[in-house]
Amino acid sequence: MATSYAGFRPRQRAINSARRPNPQSERMQEYRTRGDAAVAEPFRGITTDGNVSPGLFRLQPTGVSTREITEAAQAFLAQLSPAQKAAACFTLDSDAWRRWSNIHVFVMRHGALLEEMEAAGREAALTLMRRTLSAGGFETARRIMKLNETIGEITGRWEEYGEWPYWLSIMGEPATGEPWGWQIDGHHLIVNCLVLGDQLVTTPMFMGSEPVRAEDGRHKGLSVFEAEESEGLALMQALPARQRQEALVSSELPRDVLTSAFRDNFELRYEGVCYADLVATEQARLLRLVEVYLNRVRPGHAKARLSEVKEHLDSTFFAWMGGCSDDSVFYYRIHSPVVLIEFDHQSGVAFDNDAPSRNHIHTVVRTPNGNDYGKDLLRQHHEQVDHSFLSPHRGNA
Repeated sequence: MATSYAGFRPRQRAINSARRPNPQSERMQEYRTRGDAAVAEPFRGITTDGNVSPGLFRLQPTGVSTREITEAAQAFLAQLSPAQKAAACFTLDSDAWRRWSNIHVFVMRHGALLEEMEAAGREAALTLMRRTLSAGGFETARRIMKLNETIGEITGRWEEYGEWPYWLSIMGEPATGEPWGWQIDGHHLIVNCLVLGDQLVTTPMFMGSEPVRAEDGRHKGLSVFEAEESEGLALMQALPARQRQEALVSSELPRDVLTSAFRDNFELRYEGVCYADLVATEQARLLRLVEVYLNRVRPGHAKARLSEVKEHLDSTFFAWMGGCSDDSVFYYRIHSPVVLIEFDHQSGVAFDNDAPSRNHIHTVVRTPNGNDYGKDLLRQHHEQVDHSFLSPHRGNA
């Protein structure tokens, strides 16, 4: 069923002329307070019961060079003014990693703002994204940014929306040999990327959109998340009645994906139907759905990540909330010791629909058990390599 926002009206809000939240907003103050408190908690990672399962992630070569990613980061920094570079650069252990947020106002933002860059700086930022993501993953990211302009066209609220209000941060020194990373942060698009030798960790990765299709305007015809939506529904519909009932954990949708911003230590038990209990055709469908998300990353590293996921298929669960008819709204997740994928139809934020619709989608990919942001690999790296001779990284704390 084609998604349309015909009949939805823009939600009315007071206009704030500056591109920043109203500093007097009680809601934003509370949000900031909750975010600060969550970031202050020692990082543990997504777990089922508060305890991290050890030994799941290994320092090992992938055989896939990360040199072009590193070179793209260096080229990006070379395009920045001194002030922009100071804003963009953080130490590798900075808590800025954990300060990402889908909220589109400017409460938790950090890094260099793409909107304030010259064309060459923006293109260098996009090149860094392009070198890290697959062609399809990069196209999805760019469509999200462009659809964020579409919602500006619809609402007229340019203080909140647009193609370029996204912030790029570099953590550590992008040089061959030492681990480093980057993050893009903004409305409906957050990618965290750690580069450690030739290994890559690209979670948390949050992607969403409202609307999911531009029916008019500059980007008319652009759409996102067709495969995530259709293949998830096809899997649920293909399950036998007994397993469909097993997969269904609620008839109601959650308000958002469960592991959005500031949920780095969230506890989420396994629910739904287990991969091991599915017949071969259903197992293949589930694996194809996993690949939809993993293939957002450059092919060689997506293959390495898929191999990691395949090691734990017999401990992988598929859970569903909502309906499963052709026009239903729904939530689903795929959860194993090494990957957590969530998809959710959302209520309106820019539009005035108070019930979930197919016009607003959130997705998130996480690495449970302590390896979001590559933290478990970094822990192992620092246990094996003496860094006491190195001078401190430049950048923000």
